[in-house]
Amino acid sequence: MPERAHVTSVEALEGFRSKLILYISKSRPALEEITSDVLRVRLWLENEQRTYWENQLKRRKREWDEAQAALFSARLSNLREESSAEIQAVHRSRRAYEEAETKLRIVKQWNRDFEGRVLPLVKQMEKLQTLLSGDLPRAIAYLGELVRTLDTYAEVAPLAAPELSVPAGARSGLASSGETPKTSSREEPKS
Repeated sequence: MPERAHVTSVEALEGFRSKLILYISKSRPALEEITSDVLRVRLWLENEQRTYWENQLKRRKREWDEAQAALFSARLSNLREESSAEIQAVHRSRRAYEEAETKLRIVKQWNRDFEGRVLPLVKQMEKLQTLLSGDLPRAIAYLGELVRTLDTYAEVAPLAAPELSVPAGARSGLASSGETPKTSSREEPKS
């Protein structure tokens, strides 16, 4: 049985502890940034994009109506014929209006689907945030205590076994008689 434990991986534990601290220091800001990005996208969809495309839809509808009115008035007028530019303006404004309708429909759909698509991922991030703010700091503290305990344990010198003294003459005499020597630390050698 060895007299002393061979503790050789204290440095590995300390290295792991320091890498864990580094991981936490890099992960927390990244998670906070992701959380703020998710909130920013949600607000962007709900407010900015919806308002933008609703306004675009109104503006493009007005332009389309104006182009149709100009074409209609050209057809009613006996003085001149409708021009190809007026016809193209009607087609262009109609396509722009349909594009705005499509974009607004997509934005509304994303507003409806955002929670369902993003919420499961946000919950996973919250679990990781809990791990980073609660469990891992406790693990770091535990590893620190473990390293200190192992360092202390490794520094303790093994207890020395007491040497038993048997007189030299007694050893030779007992060996020939077949008796086993009685050992005692108090026994004095006889001369």
